[in-house]
Amino acid sequence: MINKMAKNTIVGKSKKPGSTKATGRDYTTQKAFNKRPDQVAKRVELNAEARKRKIYGKRHSSGVDLSHTKSGSMVLEKRATNRARNGKNGKTTKK
Repeated sequence: MINKMAKNTIVGKSKKPGSTKATGRDYTTQKAFNKRPDQVAKRVELNAEARKRKIYGKRHSSGVDLSHTKSGSMVLEKRATNRARNGKNGKTTKK
């Protein structure tokens, strides 16, 4: 079951006359999402695999993610490719 999280809401508007620019966003919904037990478990699993491959702490500078495959294993993949892969109706399509 996939929970649909609400979009982050705009907190404030610019004080300049005639401006409609947002000055900030409320990220409390994202914080709640990241605290969910399934998301915490996912991060723990990914970090453990990164430590095992000796790439923990190096993924950011190299621009790669660990991507889950349909078989359940993990592979290194470009960050942009991994995060852009979304299927129909927001369902993920694993590599």
